[in-house]
Amino acid sequence: MLHLSNRPHPITAIPPGFRLRVVASAGAGFPSPAQDWEDDALSLIELLRIDRPAAFVFRISGSSMVEAGIEDHDIVVVDRDARQRNGSIVIATVEGGFVCRQLCIKSGVAYLEHRNSRLTYPICICDETVEIFGVVRASVRDHQR
Repeated sequence: MLHLSNRPHPITAIPPGFRLRVVASAGAGFPSPAQDWEDDALSLIELLRIDRPAAFVFRISGSSMVEAGIEDHDIVVVDRDARQRNGSIVIATVEGGFVCRQLCIKSGVAYLEHRNSRLTYPICICDETVEIFGVVRASVRDHQR
């Protein structure tokens, strides 16, 4: 069984060839005309591209990014080799710990912003004490929580 802690992990513990069966397409509005369409099988490893050495998985703790669609206990897939740019959601190390924030560049100055208007965090300028670990590419949420 794969166990996720608060440290980044490369995904290597999942057996090769592991696939999930896709049952059908489900419309989120009106019934889908493709309702009878069925895919053979789906590999979450391939879909999320987490079989690469530069891919890591983090569990989010806290609610600082809810307005960006990332909630407490979500799982995010992070690419270390993705190019970060203005507006990227990133995982960074700040004061020795990992944080999930949005990278913002204004007037040539890069800084990290939270995305929860109900919370207040100090401005975090990206200087030599801040390291961008990687760019968040995908997230997974357990809707039964």
